[in-house]
Amino acid sequence: MSIEILDPTHETGSAEFRAAERLKSLEGATIGIISNGKKGTKIFFDAFENELMQRHHVANVVRITKTNYSAPVDRALLDDAQKWNALVAGIGD
Repeated sequence: MSIEILDPTHETGSAEFRAAERLKSLEGATIGIISNGKKGTKIFFDAFENELMQRHHVANVVRITKTNYSAPVDRALLDDAQKWNALVAGIGD
């Protein structure tokens, strides 16, 4: 029996990546929330969405649940993210 060790680092390194520019305000923004779909996320994201709407006056919250909580998000969902001003990814148990 052999053991295969996988390297989790990105193949090309992180130099190509840069952080997104910070929003000046959330007011009027569209915020995406991607959940892993575990049972603990719904109540938390309900409260979080309420805070975004009431306190920060966001225009729209788009909530997406991944089809498989342990796999990366589907490519189609990431394509939709191009329409959002900010994205929150969350996990729960």
